[in-house]
Amino acid sequence: MSAPELDRAMIIDRVIERRLSRTDAAEQLGISPRHMGRLVKAYREQGAVALVSKKRGKRSNRAYPPAYKALILEIVREHYHDFGPTLAAEKLAEYHSVNLSDETLRSWMIKSGLWKTRSKKAQRAYQPRYRRECYGELIQLDGSEHYWFENRGPKCTLLVYVDDATSKIMELRFTETESTFDYFHSTRRYLERHGKPVAFYSDKHSVFRVNQKEAVSGNGLTQFGRALHELNIDIIYAHSSQAKGRVERMNLTLQDRLVKELRLAGISCIEEANAFLPGFVESFNAKFAKAPVRDTDMHRKLLETDELEEILCYQEQRVVSNSLTLQYDKVLYLLEDNEFTRTLRRKRATVFDYPNGTIGIKFEGQTLPYSIFDKIPHIKQADIVDNKRLGAALAFVQEKQKSLNTERSKRAPKRRGQKLIHEEFKNKTNPALVT
Repeated sequence: MSAPELDRAMIIDRVIERRLSRTDAAEQLGISPRHMGRLVKAYREQGAVALVSKKRGKRSNRAYPPAYKALILEIVREHYHDFGPTLAAEKLAEYHSVNLSDETLRSWMIKSGLWKTRSKKAQRAYQPRYRRECYGELIQLDGSEHYWFENRGPKCTLLVYVDDATSKIMELRFTETESTFDYFHSTRRYLERHGKPVAFYSDKHSVFRVNQKEAVSGNGLTQFGRALHELNIDIIYAHSSQAKGRVERMNLTLQDRLVKELRLAGISCIEEANAFLPGFVESFNAKFAKAPVRDTDMHRKLLETDELEEILCYQEQRVVSNSLTLQYDKVLYLLEDNEFTRTLRRKRATVFDYPNGTIGIKFEGQTLPYSIFDKIPHIKQADIVDNKRLGAALAFVQEKQKSLNTERSKRAPKRRGQKLIHEEFKNKTNPALVT
């Protein structure tokens, strides 16, 4: 018996013992005096069993039919076997016109073994950090390398920009690798769309930070750091992945939701995925973005002096030789001979390497006309490759080695006994073999 049923039995006992009237007892239980009389009569005939609900242990009148439940679970098992209950309920409503609550579907999936609750594991306790109060005050960014297209396409990287105050996705873009030019491209799209934030929050990837402690040359800034400095945007480095947990958790969420959205849309390449992302971001932010503590938007408008084309590119200084030449990326550039360029001998000019592959040479803001004199021959040497690009570099090297081995096998002479006989020599010496 439940606690209310036990209370009802105690009150009926008092009525039978005539220590309480039926009217007062009915008022205490919130029922009519006639119903109180029925309960007293049943209690006298059957005892406490008469007060137990007759519906207990029976199927609810509002329960879904077993056949309907089996049909829904079959759909989930066929199409959404690795979906969570919340996402599976959304897709059932979107594609199958089935409106089920998340918790109902969760209980069905748990009982059928399609979903398991996450076991609580003892982990290191990290002190929580309050969100920034204003939108645009701090933007966390990271690159997530993953098999986004599963077995339908190669492994690639998703660049993710997340606002710390609202958990709103500010920029998403698929790239082959996590390189400086890719961050230049995504950052330019961000700035043109939202404006300049107060600061970016990143890890210690070599794109953002000079990690070589013994470096004595340079200004201590990477190309990306130099561009942010020119735009008056701070960059803060996180000492651990937990420190930038907002974007790390977003990566895990996207590796679950976005992968399945791409699967349902039948997308298997970077170009199609980038075209799909704007609609996904809009839908995702509408569901999960938080309201900031303060309504102030900390983004600043781009100034007229913020020439993104000139800032978001590689900039390297090179010394102009006495013959008006300079070297960059194993290419020799010849400056046009005029009165101005003659004054630049032994001075440093700046080479602008733009993302579209073009090269510009300037001195104190003035463009210098040039021509390519010659490519400098060089001995093959090992390139410095950062850790996050090691996979792509190894794949390139392996492919190059395969093609080289194939070419060598075609050129290699055939061995017969201890003599090496070329096909050409064989055909010349044995005319009968020539067809």
